[in-house]
Amino acid sequence: MTLGTGTRVRHRLPAHVEAFGAASTAIRAALESPRRPARVLAAFPLGVYLEIRTETEPSVVAIVTGEATRLPNAVVVGEPLPPVSAGDEAMVGDGRIDVGRFTVRVRRWWDPSPVLGRLDVKALPSAGARFDDVCRASARRPGLEQGGAGALLAEGCRRGSLVMTLTAAEQLMGLGPGLTPSGDDMLAGVLVALRHLGRATGTGRAVWLADWLAATVAFDARTRTTPISATLLHCAARGETCADAATALQALAGRRPLEPAVHRLLHLGHTSGADLAWGLRTGLSAVVALSGDARARGDHMRHDV
Repeated sequence: MTLGTGTRVRHRLPAHVEAFGAASTAIRAALESPRRPARVLAAFPLGVYLEIRTETEPSVVAIVTGEATRLPNAVVVGEPLPPVSAGDEAMVGDGRIDVGRFTVRVRRWWDPSPVLGRLDVKALPSAGARFDDVCRASARRPGLEQGGAGALLAEGCRRGSLVMTLTAAEQLMGLGPGLTPSGDDMLAGVLVALRHLGRATGTGRAVWLADWLAATVAFDARTRTTPISATLLHCAARGETCADAATALQALAGRRPLEPAVHRLLHLGHTSGADLAWGLRTGLSAVVALSGDARARGDHMRHDV
């Protein structure tokens, strides 16, 4: 490059940058395994997504700053992220990540599964109504039109119908544009709410339904949606979710202030927050409905599909 004075200067390559991070336990196996090659799927100022090359379940690791959404497959670092580009080579394993001249070493771990404790199911309808009020007052809406597969999923969950629920899941998976399609975010919200609210209230049929839905989603995700979304669906199948969705779920359970938690979730991404909120609310409605079903308290081998 030549300056106005005619002086010629050379570009200086950036020095090697090393950061220490706190990683989700959801990706502990990937980070502690022997080092494997990976590639950059997408890069943004607050986050970089790496796909580890594996033939088994989808394995995408996110490196995010403290200002970004804390995803369930993320390593959170306190340093600004250096510029990288989609397609760049990386290495992941042995407790570290290397991308170009950037190295992240994992020093701490955190659990992406929300903790709710015991919960009286009778408190859920009121919390759900307040949740709905905040959503209606917001300009944020789910990315998919009301009705269709979403309505079928909601009805199937409320009835505890395996056929309806899994049919809807097959239709929703991968539906919509973006790195995380709306249909996937809706499914993720439902999975997390069914599992955690079902356990917290002792609603066995909700947990049973979550198990079947999780198995179906995990089996198909790799071939039905984007690598990033497939990884997040695998996390949701285990009850793991992003920090904003976890906080909203805790608010529904009365463990956090509800209105600020819902507002924060709704402003996640373009439609991801609204899609996740729809899923959480749908899962809550199903838990309430199934808790009053005599089949939820009876022989779990006699489920009506």
